[in-house]
Amino acid sequence: MNDMTPEKPERSKLAKWSRRGFIGAGVLAGGGLLIGIGVRPGNPVGALSPKVAGADENLVNSWVKVGADNIITAIVPHCEMGQGAHSVLAQMLADELDADWDKVRVQQAPTDGSYVVTDTARMFVAPFTMNAADWIEPTWNGLFTQIARMADAMITGGSSSIRTTGQHSMRIAGAAARGMLVGAAAEAWNVPASEITTENSTLFHKASGKSAPYAEFAGAAAHQPMDQTPRLKTPDQYRLMGKSKARTDIPSKIDGSAKFGIDSVPDGLDLSYAAVVRPPVPGTTVVSMNAEQAKTMSGVLQILNMGNFVALVADSYWQAQQAINTIQIEWSQSESPIKTMDDQYARFAAALDEAGETGGEEAAKKGDAQAALASAATKLNAEYRVPFLAHAPMEPINCTAHVKDGKCDIWASTQVPLMARSGVAETLGLSADDVTVHHPYLGGGFGRRLGADEMSMAARVAAATGYPVKMIWSREEDTQKALYRCADTARMRAGLDNSGKLVAFDHAFTQRHDPAEACVPAMYDIANTSVRVAPSDLHLPFQAWRSVDHSQQGFFIESFIDEAAHAAGADPLEYRLEMVKGSPRHVAVLKKLAEISDWNGEVAEGHAKGVAIVESFGTIVGEVIEVDMSSGKPKLVNAWAVCDAGYVMNPDGFKNQIEGGMVFGLTAAMYGELELEGGAIKQSNFHDYKMLRMDETPNIEVALINSGDVPIGGAGEPGLPPAAPAFTNAIFAATGKRLRTLPVAKQFA
Repeated sequence: MNDMTPEKPERSKLAKWSRRGFIGAGVLAGGGLLIGIGVRPGNPVGALSPKVAGADENLVNSWVKVGADNIITAIVPHCEMGQGAHSVLAQMLADELDADWDKVRVQQAPTDGSYVVTDTARMFVAPFTMNAADWIEPTWNGLFTQIARMADAMITGGSSSIRTTGQHSMRIAGAAARGMLVGAAAEAWNVPASEITTENSTLFHKASGKSAPYAEFAGAAAHQPMDQTPRLKTPDQYRLMGKSKARTDIPSKIDGSAKFGIDSVPDGLDLSYAAVVRPPVPGTTVVSMNAEQAKTMSGVLQILNMGNFVALVADSYWQAQQAINTIQIEWSQSESPIKTMDDQYARFAAALDEAGETGGEEAAKKGDAQAALASAATKLNAEYRVPFLAHAPMEPINCTAHVKDGKCDIWASTQVPLMARSGVAETLGLSADDVTVHHPYLGGGFGRRLGADEMSMAARVAAATGYPVKMIWSREEDTQKALYRCADTARMRAGLDNSGKLVAFDHAFTQRHDPAEACVPAMYDIANTSVRVAPSDLHLPFQAWRSVDHSQQGFFIESFIDEAAHAAGADPLEYRLEMVKGSPRHVAVLKKLAEISDWNGEVAEGHAKGVAIVESFGTIVGEVIEVDMSSGKPKLVNAWAVCDAGYVMNPDGFKNQIEGGMVFGLTAAMYGELELEGGAIKQSNFHDYKMLRMDETPNIEVALINSGDVPIGGAGEPGLPPAAPAFTNAIFAATGKRLRTLPVAKQFA
């Protein structure tokens, strides 16, 4: 067996740097200026320069380059996986810099510890520090920079890029850079800085008639003091933010020149290709294999038994996949007693039974839910279930690896490049400094690319063969042997008083991941609430899936709120309005939703509408779905969404993300399900793990509300959670059939 069992290497130690330290230094060299976050003693400016700056560009610190040709380049630490983050982050920086948008470029930050996303770490770990006073800000930021580095937190996820790095890094970098350029021009022209204005990457002094492009003062600007708290623009001053500017990544994706991980063909490397087979049941390993037929097939170079997977390397991927399909592998027996989904749901039921009506781990509590339930005029009970789901990104899982002379290069589509670097280093017994991760576009992620297993696998194969290898997982391999959105069961109880008001809400379930608040109906005015977790084992490995716990909890909670509304004899949208009347933002979303969906208007025979509202990732989203049940099976007709994210930086891009989230959520609601047989997943490809097709997708209308001075919210995930409950609530409104289990199509087969 070709395998490696290296010793775990020491983690590289990187020096402290801080966002507010952005303010402290500049480095002059040759005609260009790069401005960014914190140059402090130990910040690896010299090491970063060759990674991000060209011959006519110079590195001062981290985020912004001003080239000799007056091109502004935003260096972005988050990955671009179709969500448009690169463009909007550059848009935010460019607005504060008063840059000419037509001359703004975007560059993916290298996989380096200097580009950890400190503000994302702060938001998830300690959101109360995000608007700290100026005197304490350097301390908080320094602390979380170190935390982010230790956690390899160069990550794209949690709908966080714009609301953290954009708001707290890119805008500050742009504003401070503008101040430095103005200061340099003021000295050269011998005029007060207050008399200089900026527009379209140009400096102007109206009284003297002088003007100059930013590039003319880029070098001198490097010597200027950097304002530690630059004044940021207010919304009435925005020139680019809040506008639907075209995405910078679209042209290359249209003409085919965009490079994704699977497109990687590194210069000077003669690639071979690997197909892999992993255990069909989690936790099992190779006992034996018969590869005699594969050895005789064209193009086959090596066959590797790696213990927990088998790899076959050939001259082309097609040859590798065809050959590996002929290998007969015997796997060890699984110790898991779960063989079918009935077994998994039975395990959930046992955990909930053991917890009973008051046990389990308390997630939230208000008032006395048990007493209120006991005295309620009307009592409701329901059990909901959701299945395991795959991520199914369009770009197959892949990684190109080259291991030579104690160093490793990786080309991979990943949401976590620093974690991938550390994982590969640990696998090969190298220092992280000896591993380079090249970071192209991602052909979809949805949480699937938050792990590093495939990079470590490819590195092991490349090390074992001795030559560069591109490893590609087949669609079947990724559907059946990856990581998944967890299945879950929830038991809900509610109590209504004589007027129909919801006075008690009890919610118990078995799986809790992130965000922690997803399971709590906090927006609703319910006097007595109990939310409890009865932890239960999962047969399949978990990976965050688009919107994470909100995907299950949105369905559980909003379906049960709908049940309460109907039990009260109330209109479901009006019932929700009454329970959120203390929150003007939620009220505004629901009222706008009623307006654009014509909630109280006539619908065709057999049609009905359902509503749901979920606040997730800082954004409130209400949705109405219209279904046609006239054929006896659900047909999606229309969908409306109203979103309040505080302030939307790029309306078209935001709407695109909400629409994508809705389609993703409706796909899962209609078809999404992974079944088990003998402990292995039955579904294998898009023929039996179906996606919603274009002719099945409803007409979608999205309206946006900018509610003012509140922290801005995310866009990539919040459109998903209300989709499933709005859909099933519409089915109930049309048929009287309450669906408490997904997927929908299976129940109308």
